[in-house]
Amino acid sequence: MKISIIVEGKTEKAFLPYLREYLKVRLTDRMPRLDPFPYDGRIPKGEKLKRVVENLLKGRNASDHVIALTDVYTGSNPPDFQDAGDAKSKMKSWVGTEPRFHPHAAQYDFEAWLLPYWSTIQKLAGHNKTAPAGNPESVNHNNPPAYRLSEIFEIGRCRDSYVKPRDAGRILRDNDLSVAVAQCPELKAMINTILCVCGGVMLP
Repeated sequence: MKISIIVEGKTEKAFLPYLREYLKVRLTDRMPRLDPFPYDGRIPKGEKLKRVVENLLKGRNASDHVIALTDVYTGSNPPDFQDAGDAKSKMKSWVGTEPRFHPHAAQYDFEAWLLPYWSTIQKLAGHNKTAPAGNPESVNHNNPPAYRLSEIFEIGRCRDSYVKPRDAGRILRDNDLSVAVAQCPELKAMINTILCVCGGVMLP
């Protein structure tokens, strides 16, 4: 089984190694090959996304399934997407009827999935700033999770801003991804897609 994951390049470097480790335990004899298809900027939209998906699903080294993972917060004004549901709906409509394509979205950005590890973030930043209140995926366009991480890093003793390829890995390295999965429905949904197409047991 080969699953291509269309993703922003920095997210690939920061997150996919930990996603693989999480899945290995649950897909011991069915672990797919997760083949990242990274973009340095935001993943494509409209007809371009459709072409990318079609190309990944055909040819000699075709993927069995394609996942597209985007942030809801893209920095555009007005926003490209209102929420994760809107992002998934638009990606699905762009690609059209293709059961092997699975759109997913981090609400509001990938860093929402790091917020459950706030005590680790405090240690790395060298500051005891209080964690954002509420569900990690409820942080909105006005002050998305990545901004929250940048803020605590910049006011902390490290005096350096949050850098995704470096710091996301440091946050996840000594933590259990199950903690974030339990608090972040969009993360769980993406993992359940992989478990489902690989014949694994889906998370409740």
